[in-house]
Amino acid sequence: MKTIEIEEISAIIEKLCIDANYYLNPDMEAAIKAAVETEKSDLGKSILKQLVENAQIAKNEKMAICQDTGMAVVFVDIGQEVYIRGGSLTDAINEGVRRGYKNGYLRKSVVGDPIERVNTGDNTPAIIHYNIIEGDTLKLMVAPKGFGSENMSGLKMLKPSDGIEGVKQFILDVVSSAGPNPCPPIVVGVGIGGTMEKASLLAKKALMRPVDCPSGLEHVKKLEEELLIKINKLGIGPAGLGGSTTSLAVNIEVFPTHIAGLPVAVNLNCHATRHAEVTI
Repeated sequence: MKTIEIEEISAIIEKLCIDANYYLNPDMEAAIKAAVETEKSDLGKSILKQLVENAQIAKNEKMAICQDTGMAVVFVDIGQEVYIRGGSLTDAINEGVRRGYKNGYLRKSVVGDPIERVNTGDNTPAIIHYNIIEGDTLKLMVAPKGFGSENMSGLKMLKPSDGIEGVKQFILDVVSSAGPNPCPPIVVGVGIGGTMEKASLLAKKALMRPVDCPSGLEHVKKLEEELLIKINKLGIGPAGLGGSTTSLAVNIEVFPTHIAGLPVAVNLNCHATRHAEVTI
């Protein structure tokens, strides 16, 4: 049995909030740089170069990549042999988010009630997803989610008879309707299967997969490749100003579903696609 103090967890979450907002992930930086070479639009090339420069400035100056520092989404994989000592794990995570957004000078964007809409002032509460695993490790991933992209996401309960063509069309429709709003080039996270809420969670988790890491399922990998080509033919381009780089990757996760269902969720993310993780 491994014992972990809540203060250690709060300190880690604080750092992850800051790191995720300050530093562009290496896979994203490499993908944007590669897109500079393949982008057909001169304006698009210029925008992509600016995104790389922006990330470098954020890294050097220790400041946020984007002014929308997001709502903190936290994925927790907790081993069955882990004991959290000193208080509530949920409270420890929220304390870490509170400190991270204060000490990192990150924008506080959370309102305490969706109707009354009064800012909580510290970017809490976080959205926390718990997953119990075997062993004595605790994995913490923080994924700040900006709402320029979150607002452009979609869910549809397709019928099995809609088939794979219906799935493809819905994904393309979501991206096409989003246009410039999610700050392209985007990463397209897709969840297929499960139930309504499971498909949405799959789509969110798909965004955490590196853009240079395709699905391990061959039929899903082929679908990712096909959709990426079709999305980049939409012509939306970097910053929505036209070009051949609308998306850097399409990441799809699947899960068993009911014989009568075909849930599909699409969760879009901007060119930053922020996340940072630590395993204790």
